[in-house]
Amino acid sequence: MRLFSLKGLARFPCSLLIASLALAGSALPAKSAASEVLTPDNFKQTISEGYWFIEHFSPWCPHCRDFAPLWDELVGDYTGTGVHLAQVNCAVHGDLCTENGISGYPQMNLYQDGRMVETFKGSRSRERLVAFVQKHTSIEPLPPVSSAKSHTEDHQITPHPEPSINLNPNGEVLALTPATFKNAAAEGNIFVKFFAPWCGHCKKLAPVWTKLATEMQHKLTIAEVNCDDHKALCKEQDVEGFPMLFLYSAGGQKTEYTGSRKLEVMKSWADKAVKPSVSKLEYSELEEVMKENSVIYLLIHQSEDEHLLKNTLTKAARPLLGSPPVFTSTDRSFLSHLSLPESSVPLLLALKDHDSHTPTSTLQLSANIPEKELNSWLTNNRLPTSMELGDGTFQQVMKAPHQPLVVIVSVPSEGSERTQLIQQVETIGQKWRQRADSEKGLPERGIVFTWMDGERWATWLKSMYGISDHGAVVIADHGKLVYYDTEPNGSRISLSSTSIFAALQGALTGAYHPKNSENAVERMARYLNSKLTTIETSVTNHPLMTAVILAVAVIGLFLGLRRLFSEDDQNGYYQHANGKGGRLD
Repeated sequence: MRLFSLKGLARFPCSLLIASLALAGSALPAKSAASEVLTPDNFKQTISEGYWFIEHFSPWCPHCRDFAPLWDELVGDYTGTGVHLAQVNCAVHGDLCTENGISGYPQMNLYQDGRMVETFKGSRSRERLVAFVQKHTSIEPLPPVSSAKSHTEDHQITPHPEPSINLNPNGEVLALTPATFKNAAAEGNIFVKFFAPWCGHCKKLAPVWTKLATEMQHKLTIAEVNCDDHKALCKEQDVEGFPMLFLYSAGGQKTEYTGSRKLEVMKSWADKAVKPSVSKLEYSELEEVMKENSVIYLLIHQSEDEHLLKNTLTKAARPLLGSPPVFTSTDRSFLSHLSLPESSVPLLLALKDHDSHTPTSTLQLSANIPEKELNSWLTNNRLPTSMELGDGTFQQVMKAPHQPLVVIVSVPSEGSERTQLIQQVETIGQKWRQRADSEKGLPERGIVFTWMDGERWATWLKSMYGISDHGAVVIADHGKLVYYDTEPNGSRISLSSTSIFAALQGALTGAYHPKNSENAVERMARYLNSKLTTIETSVTNHPLMTAVILAVAVIGLFLGLRRLFSEDDQNGYYQHANGKGGRLD
């Protein structure tokens, strides 16, 4: 595996923990064959005496993972022979790997008394590796223990599981820099806080972030970037305020965390994010899963499609971060439960609102489905029909990529009226979802029915939508900062399916105009800011063109001023010479 730039290699805590193969275990001495992992602090001192065969690896490198079982065998085979085997994690200690001349993964260097002897090159077979070590050290590996076992004993080899990645091994916050950030984000499984030391909210979050790193030890890397020290990096990552939290999945896919900053809430979210993106589901588990989740995705497929289709779905589901969970099954009981024909598989379903019988959307899945189509479907169906709008869900709903229309109902903080209003919202949402096909001939756009604490968010609701009473209803198009509080006929929207449906249909078809959530001054400020941002982006993306335009403008201005002053001088001379009507007195 070649490197793009070793100097830019991510250095966040992550070591490859190698477990012994069952077969190797039976042939090794009693002493543990675990490979020692060296660091910049102990590397030179450790290899200063004797022969040291060092593997330089990255835990995310597939070649390293494939090589891990063989390396584990070699560690055991050379234990006590005078040849020591150890590793350097280049994802953590990039500078050390650069110093050691590492140009790809895995790379094995042989050292004698601290001096570099040679780099192993070529096919990484056991025979070639043993021959390489023997050539330079004249030391052979330990011979296999003579087996006197009866042939009747089970001697089959248990397949070695893929080595796991030990993320955040020390349970500490990792400080990232421009040199380490790019590869860290690309390799994923890292939760990053962008902060400024002077920011009050950042100071308040700091101890919580440290505790989160401890809680997520061995599961997720917790990192931070100081935006005072690394302004360009923070600007590149679209950091608009402090603190901002982003989770990076493999490939650099970025998801902003906008929920509560309480430790238990962030930990719950992070735990979901690190779970496998796709899991198998048994039919007997369906009802329990639906009770626990407001939305799930379920792929029903043939057993022969499992590898191909599961890989397709796994890749697309990764950015969802476990919300909603994605399941697969070959159990035909699902087909009868959902009243689906056998010919419909492979079929991807969205099941919402704790209803296991009626899919809200389906997608015929195949190995060659366009990635964009699958990603769009997963994104557009991930929100439940109805939900509370608040701290932990506002960004998820109002800034959803598919830009749904959001029905907002103000409810009390507690009490029977709150319960009653929420039930009404949920009922109306169900009716909208289950309305007759003849009523669905509307432009495609997501609709989410929500309720909001009218006491906690009173000021915001009043300033944005003019809402002050419990039970008041508006339909928000937050992406455009507009809203509807009336039906097309001018009547105020009431909390009834008839009134809300009329307003939704009018909004979807453009039958009437919405109101602005901002006043004229705010809209002008946003417009000017947008224009300035566009100019800034243009200058940043096209520096050469910008320089040419500025040069032309400066030259044009210079020539214009020169001509203007030249004309003034000529006119002044003429008036002086003829200032008295041509007389010289």
